[in-house]
Amino acid sequence: MSGEKKNSSIYEDFSDVIDSELAKRRNNWFLNSVSWIDFDDVSQIIRAHIHRKWSQWDQSRPIKPWLNKIISNQFKNILRNNYSNYARPCLNCPFAMETSENQCMFTRSGSQDSSCPLYRKWEKTKKQAYNVKITLSIDNHLHEVEKTYTESDQDIEQSIKKLVSELKKVLNKRQWQAFDLLFVKNLSDEEAAKEMGFKSSESGRKAGYKQIKNLKNILKDKAEKILNDKGIVFLNGDNDETNRSAEE
Repeated sequence: MSGEKKNSSIYEDFSDVIDSELAKRRNNWFLNSVSWIDFDDVSQIIRAHIHRKWSQWDQSRPIKPWLNKIISNQFKNILRNNYSNYARPCLNCPFAMETSENQCMFTRSGSQDSSCPLYRKWEKTKKQAYNVKITLSIDNHLHEVEKTYTESDQDIEQSIKKLVSELKKVLNKRQWQAFDLLFVKNLSDEEAAKEMGFKSSESGRKAGYKQIKNLKNILKDKAEKILNDKGIVFLNGDNDETNRSAEE
């Protein structure tokens, strides 16, 4: 293939090669605390990225080095965006005890807690983002899940759709664009800022840092107001099927 005319081959011609190179990396994927993203999900994300970047491959050169560079970079990006930026510093700390979960040889309590200055800083700055990003298995929380759903009898998916619908009514065009990019398309702050054409005049700050931060605060405040005014299960009263059943 290396002697062919540049860009004469299409993505589908190399699907087996791409699958093979991805399969070699399966043991390198260790992001196991995010229950909604496994290696198959990661592979799909990387395949889509390779497809988008296909025209950038100089087909006069071997494909595998190009593929492996993309795969390595995407691994780093996915880990950073979904885990590393928010994870506890304990995960890479030499005082963390590998044989026992959340144990520490540095703190007096023997647990990973705020008596460690690194943990204390993480707790103040990134813990909330960690709690949002890192979803946990429900295996050890079934009683909480069952209790919640039994008592509230709410349809979460429909509640989300209703909240989004209400937000669309109160957000201006710019705010709605930010909401769509950040929470529907799940772009990173930096990617959303680029899409919205934001720039930064501060050295050392990513483009659009302040604008995205301000927009997030606005979105949060407006969502909280809707939920405070109507309640998280406010859609139940607006559900057509529920109303029809009641009338019958």
